[in-house]
Amino acid sequence: MAEFLRIGELFLKEGLITKEQLEEALSYQERYGGRFGWILASLGYVRRLDFFRVLAKHFNLEFLEDIETIKKLVDPRFIRKFDPYELSEHEIIPARQEGEEVLLLTSNPRSQKFESFVKKYFPDKRIKEIVITDLDLIKALEFFFKDRFIDRAVHGLLYINPEYSASIVFSKGQVIIMAYSFYASLIWIYYDAVSYLVSLIFLVQVFYVSAILFKLVISLAGAKSEMQQFVTEEEVKNLSDKDLPVYTVLVPVYKEPEVISILINSLKKMDYPQNKLDVILLLEEDDRETYEAAKAQKPPANWRFIIVPKSLPKTKPKACNYGLFFARGKYLTIYDAEDVPEPDQLKKAVIAFKKGGDDYVCFQAALNYFNKDENFLTKMFTLEYSYWFDYLLPGLYNLKLPIPLGGTSNHFDVEKLREIGAWDPFNTTEDADLGVRSFARNYKVGVINSTTYEEANAKVKNWIRQRSRWIKGYMQTWLVHARNTRKLYRSVGLRGFVAFHLLIGGTPFTFLVNPIMWIIFIFWLLTQTKALDVFFPPAVLYLSLFNLLFGNFIGIYLNMLAVFRRKYYELLPYALLNPLYWILHSIASYKALYELFTKPFYWQKTQHGITKYKPPLQEAPQ
Repeated sequence: MAEFLRIGELFLKEGLITKEQLEEALSYQERYGGRFGWILASLGYVRRLDFFRVLAKHFNLEFLEDIETIKKLVDPRFIRKFDPYELSEHEIIPARQEGEEVLLLTSNPRSQKFESFVKKYFPDKRIKEIVITDLDLIKALEFFFKDRFIDRAVHGLLYINPEYSASIVFSKGQVIIMAYSFYASLIWIYYDAVSYLVSLIFLVQVFYVSAILFKLVISLAGAKSEMQQFVTEEEVKNLSDKDLPVYTVLVPVYKEPEVISILINSLKKMDYPQNKLDVILLLEEDDRETYEAAKAQKPPANWRFIIVPKSLPKTKPKACNYGLFFARGKYLTIYDAEDVPEPDQLKKAVIAFKKGGDDYVCFQAALNYFNKDENFLTKMFTLEYSYWFDYLLPGLYNLKLPIPLGGTSNHFDVEKLREIGAWDPFNTTEDADLGVRSFARNYKVGVINSTTYEEANAKVKNWIRQRSRWIKGYMQTWLVHARNTRKLYRSVGLRGFVAFHLLIGGTPFTFLVNPIMWIIFIFWLLTQTKALDVFFPPAVLYLSLFNLLFGNFIGIYLNMLAVFRRKYYELLPYALLNPLYWILHSIASYKALYELFTKPFYWQKTQHGITKYKPPLQEAPQ
């Protein structure tokens, strides 16, 4: 029998680490806790393959590193008796049973998870244990359960809550309502076109003014928390590093080799134990460039590269669903490849969950841009995001209303996320949908005082592609949750019901209506025609004038408000140009409306890495 050594001494004896690295890892373990060997691997001192080889030697177990040999060892009929999601959770592969002996392959030998699995399924059997790497375990599971994983990633929500799936764009009831509305409109126009247009314009103006006043009220509620901190710096300092849970970070990427290094470097500097960070890079099968770029950065062993099998729809939420199958963490967040989160963000999220209690499924961190000064578009984008995340979302939170999540830096309780069906792969704004769906399931969504900096779109065409996808997702989300208004009302209450329609439905609606009303006004202004008077009786005219003046003022005012919390005072004059920015929103909205009918699930890819600005350096406290 091989000499049984402490695993650190074994690494040292094999010449894989130096004495200095051994001492540093011991100090790291003293501060953060965790398995010593995994600390060495997570700090990048030993390669993944060497870690698992030495781990097997430490326990006097056999180690296999060839995936083809591993596949041949597994009896397909035997392994398919088990739930693949449970196997992934326990990091174990039941390979075969011969008489009273069961062969188990694992990447986590002699662990509590391993022992609980054995106790559950093979309490009276003789166990033969073989160690394999965690990546080989995933490959083996994919080999035997690939179809189930893909089907669950695509249709998981549809199976659990079919009424919440955007896979059906328009329900039968919605089609009937649209058909009857169109038919009734034609009849009304035939008999009295003037009264029809007057009524239509009046209803549009009523909805418009309601949406404006709603945002104003929400923003004022958000401004109340301007001086508040949900999580204080003192609470972060007093947090015990040894008690921190494993935290999964999903990084869905596609064709982003230029920026993947930004997030890798940012996560290395996070104020969170590296051995408790479970980072999963989600890559598409046809994206060899990003894979090679990420591999060239030589991330440590706590990073796992998972290839998402090719299937439709090809969307970010589907990739996240796939990655969720292999998540090890108690909590989980999503970062995009170009993200630079503040170093203490994960700790703040952990504290927020402890303070919030069991009712919370998610906490959203703020997003902002590191290239805000690049051009007119990035300045306007920064004003918009500063308002949205610093005032509107906190206002929704303070008033206990549904919160549409951002696409990144949202922090989840993994167990609750799985319970509600995770993301909808057919929704192109899956984050907003998940926020509304969580609220409807009586879970709370909160906000935390931490910021992730990312790259603002600096090119108009790229911006329109991205924004049309977001707006199309808002349309999908509104259609999904408005299918059963009675159920929606019961699940979110009166205030939530009104907020949902004004924010989720109202946002694309106002963008679509804006150019029509502006064209009518500009036409009247240039021609001074009296022909339009019949369509604008006094009540409609005064309401329209109020919206024109007050509505534009409120939009400008809210953008001006956005500069104060972050002290972006140099952007203040650009708030006056907000109506020009709305023109771009209207263009993106009509593109979104067209795609809702022609290609509803198509994911418009946003190109990153085109800015000339470098991301900020975020250093973790020592």
